[in-house]
Amino acid sequence: MKVAKFGGSSLADGAQLKKVIKIIVADDKRQVIVTSAPGKRDKNDTKVTDLLITYAKQTLQRQDTSAICQAIFDRYLAIAQYFALPEENLTELHKILFELKDHVYPDAKYLMAAFKAHGERLNAYLIAKILNHLGIKARFINPKEVGFLVTSEPNNATVLPQTYQALAQLPVGEERLIVPGFFGLTKEGQIATFSRGGSDITGAILACALKAECYENFTDVDAIYVANPKIVTDPAAITTMTYREMRELAYAGFSVFHDEAIIPAIQGQVPINVKNTNHPELPGTWIVPETDFMPTQTITGVVNSNHFSALYLHKYLLNKEVGATLKLLEIMYKYQISYEHMPSGIDDLTIIFDSDLLTPETKQLMCEDIQAALQPDQLEWIDDYAIIMVVGEGMRDHKGVTQKIIDSVSEHDIGIHMINQGASRISLMLGTKRADAANAVKYIYQTFFEEENK
Repeated sequence: MKVAKFGGSSLADGAQLKKVIKIIVADDKRQVIVTSAPGKRDKNDTKVTDLLITYAKQTLQRQDTSAICQAIFDRYLAIAQYFALPEENLTELHKILFELKDHVYPDAKYLMAAFKAHGERLNAYLIAKILNHLGIKARFINPKEVGFLVTSEPNNATVLPQTYQALAQLPVGEERLIVPGFFGLTKEGQIATFSRGGSDITGAILACALKAECYENFTDVDAIYVANPKIVTDPAAITTMTYREMRELAYAGFSVFHDEAIIPAIQGQVPINVKNTNHPELPGTWIVPETDFMPTQTITGVVNSNHFSALYLHKYLLNKEVGATLKLLEIMYKYQISYEHMPSGIDDLTIIFDSDLLTPETKQLMCEDIQAALQPDQLEWIDDYAIIMVVGEGMRDHKGVTQKIIDSVSEHDIGIHMINQGASRISLMLGTKRADAANAVKYIYQTFFEEENK
């Protein structure tokens, strides 16, 4: 049995859904289908999720929502009409959508989560209707009815352990089970979503719970590439990579696969196959356990991310000050801010943060507290900060890789602010200015994939 998840671009309209249905029926093992909300039909279009966010905001502001509701409904209606599904089959869908504004929610965050989740919920409901209309046995699976429980964080939930036991009881058989991605229910019965793009997570959870032979993740690219095609022209495709390689790369900016979705797959040791809905005959990229994996390249991927800031702290004999790190962690806990990395030297320390979690006020208050607690000689925010992550299982077996990476960047006059290597020795992190990050990726790629292969 396989779990297959289809992204928003794969389900944007009737023509795309026709491709998805062809993929589903081409393999009898594709019995559990996870849906995203309809994405953009062209570059000027709006995703259904974004329309639902507008609907939520208008509801919170007590505005007239009839126009935005109709615009959302028309997206689903157009898909139904493509398959000649009579409009009366969408009566329940219409009712659910238009009555969203009338429900009582604990607060604005839960309201927003519930509205966003309905992009996936209504699409799964519609796709099940269309499949049955076409003579393909299918059943819509409501997460509430099957015990898909998540934590009470309305827009950043995580799955609860008991969900795996509940999902293991799903009756996988002749019917295709159509499951909406992206959300679950709290113990209090409220809808809560994973972080954006979280349909990948739903698919991985189902694959783990059902002990699937593989988890197919259909998107709009032929494979996962060594580097961003917007930075490197025609980069090499990755044929096979390990879970931990994908986790490192997804964290630092690989947007093809949600980084949190790797965890359920690891727990269930379910191989993942990332494929293109538009070219399903291509092999795509396999993401597999590390056991018996034999790398064919020194590095597997190189990626940059510009959404970081760094706090640099200098104080003589910092390394001998007992409890200094604890004081820093307590200050971050006070402001509910997590850090990404904390490379240090004898007299200095750099704390790297996700810029999206920081406000100017939080930064100022944290600095005041750190100044009072540690009395550093120098304390400075570095907002012009980017991270380059170089990842590869093959890095462990090759001497001089770190020097080669550094040379490929520094010989082009790119300054390196930070170097950090994990204990696993499969990744190296560099800190640079944001303006230099894309070029750093390009030069590292050239070193390992163009010069090495000459």
